[in-house]
Amino acid sequence: EAQPAQPVDARPPRGTNPRVPPDANPEPLPIGVTDMWRIARKTYRAERRYYLKLDRHRPMTSKRLSSSIFPSLKRSIFIIGAARSGTTFLGDCIGRLPEVTYHHEPPATKAAGRYVYQGQWGYRRSREFFRLVYRWLVRVERDGDLRFAEKTPTNIFLIPFLARAFPDSQFIHIIRDGRDASSSHMHKPWLRAEDAWSGEREPGGYLHGPWPSFWVEDDRRDEFLKTSDARRMAWAWRRYTEAGLRDGPELGAGRYHELRYEDLVRQPVDEAERILDFLGIERQKSRDSFVTATMRADDSSVGTWRSTFYPSEMGEIDAEAGDLLRELGYVDD
Repeated sequence: EAQPAQPVDARPPRGTNPRVPPDANPEPLPIGVTDMWRIARKTYRAERRYYLKLDRHRPMTSKRLSSSIFPSLKRSIFIIGAARSGTTFLGDCIGRLPEVTYHHEPPATKAAGRYVYQGQWGYRRSREFFRLVYRWLVRVERDGDLRFAEKTPTNIFLIPFLARAFPDSQFIHIIRDGRDASSSHMHKPWLRAEDAWSGEREPGGYLHGPWPSFWVEDDRRDEFLKTSDARRMAWAWRRYTEAGLRDGPELGAGRYHELRYEDLVRQPVDEAERILDFLGIERQKSRDSFVTATMRADDSSVGTWRSTFYPSEMGEIDAEAGDLLRELGYVDD
């Protein structure tokens, strides 16, 4: 006899205590001398794929060519935020600025982030590696006459290092409701328990699945592996957002700008003007192109968590990130 449908309230959180392959090696791919060609090739392919999407057509000039030999990387722009918080949309908008050469999540520096965060590389080595990669990317596109900008969410854990290595750089931190960010994250394979068997890896070298990354607290790594998908996504949002709120404001208003995703998609013109003022973009044509790009924002993604999570999963999210959600005003006390 058919069993009645299980009530929504009784559904257990998804992904709890996942079955994981007994022979899986969740350690990220290393960065060693023998790995350089693999990483360089992967970074080049990713660079060209995303850069061409911008569909930029620039005339080749002697200034453009000569400036690309030794790019300065002055006043670099770093777009940071938790995964699935609108960093890609914001980065694409900034990539439309004629003054900027924009680069989307370079795999080489994304993979190196864990070495910097965990102190496995010293400051000098880390600085040389990041500057080498960024200059190489600028040369690839022959954009040495433009201002460097890049978007890598995990850079939010490297703010003190990046601020020191690029002393006149600026950081734009976009914050989204952690419930919506977690909802969006649930549709990606990076941390989902069901993807533990895929064998696929994200650009930074980590195996898809519930494996703890470098940013997970050392004393909670086993818990991260065994908890529910919903809590794991909220965990990521909390750790990323806490890091940005802790280290970003210390740079001062001239180097750190904070905005909400919800404001960007609902009042794109106002938020765009604030970003342009922060970056010091004065040319009206450039300002107009950026404003036009931000107006493509769609606010239908606000509140998607309501149709994504079971009540039991909402309890998991609140247990992991509720305090920060309330601190930011996303949840009432």
